[in-house]
Amino acid sequence: MSTELRIIPITGIGEIPLGTDLGQLIFTALQQQGLSLQKGDILVVTQKIVSKAEGRTVRLDEVEPSAFARQIAEQGNKDPRHVEVVLRESKRIVRMSHGVLISETHHGFICANAGVDESNVNGADLLTLLPIDSDQSAHQLRTRIQELTGEGENFDLAIIISDTWGRVWRNGQINMAIGVAGMEAMTDYRGQIDPYGYELHASVIAVADELASAAELVMGKIAAVPVALIRGYQYQPASGTVKTLLRDSATDMFR
Repeated sequence: MSTELRIIPITGIGEIPLGTDLGQLIFTALQQQGLSLQKGDILVVTQKIVSKAEGRTVRLDEVEPSAFARQIAEQGNKDPRHVEVVLRESKRIVRMSHGVLISETHHGFICANAGVDESNVNGADLLTLLPIDSDQSAHQLRTRIQELTGEGENFDLAIIISDTWGRVWRNGQINMAIGVAGMEAMTDYRGQIDPYGYELHASVIAVADELASAAELVMGKIAAVPVALIRGYQYQPASGTVKTLLRDSATDMFR
């Protein structure tokens, strides 16, 4: 168990053009803050800067909305071009009411608007899309930063790519993990004995989500801090995947 955590905002990242070497950018920002990575560190990186670096953006002025997108947009007073992009990024629509779309993405995530987000870069109206494979994005970023440490794959480091989502039955939004590399996304306590002598049967903790949510406390939504360093959490090193966090439809009582 970790006894103490530090969560440090990483500043100086700036705008992210297409093709940015995100690993180098983050590594340099750490150095400029006088920080050196330590083995066992975790970097939480927001989805938006990953998507921008990978070119997962769409210009609104280049989107031609379908008749269905126009119909949905009219109901909710939305931009039909935005709705069209959401439909393209959706595997299926889970719920739809008054212009609000809850979608299942091609990754299997269920979230508002298929994770499509608005942005403004150099005066252009853009939509940012989720990475095509957010686990792979996390893995590539981890590999690059490991190279920059000079120790390569021998350097224990975990990467979490986060995004801000709402939650069923709860008001407010939190950051959750959409990509993981270098750690198990969940900690399984089943079969262990609690302090009262009872065997645990159902305790599987989504630690990647908890870490992503904790990191948001220093990142904020308007502070332009897209990266946080978490130090002190004793995660389980592994070639983890965010897919372990997705509930199978066979056990989902609400789908």
